[in-house]
Amino acid sequence: MRTCLVVDDSRVIRKVARRLLEDMGFGVEEAEDGAGALERCRSAMPDCILVDSTMPNLDGIGFMKALRREAIGALPAIVFCTTENEDAHVASARAAGASAVLLKPFDKETLEGGLASVGFVPG
Repeated sequence: MRTCLVVDDSRVIRKVARRLLEDMGFGVEEAEDGAGALERCRSAMPDCILVDSTMPNLDGIGFMKALRREAIGALPAIVFCTTENEDAHVASARAAGASAVLLKPFDKETLEGGLASVGFVPG
């Protein structure tokens, strides 16, 4: 089963993302910030990561940079979720390691499109 780590400080967003991802056939793990996400990745690297841009302790960009520094072997696809669509912000996310950028709030179709853009099709 494909796995996805949902990283967001909002419990509601994690719950919604979990439901959508499970409906798409993913096994889902959760973390409430980038520091917790790094710990989960050290234990078991997911196939993909859905990460929020703004979180306490370690934000999305900081998390991606840290993961890229630490990871050995194949890296997961990372979908960076943000409410900011400024070119500079998107470019920073891509430079830090985002495979795709998804604007929040997202729905099922938007999430499916973001995941499809990094090679994951529903099912």
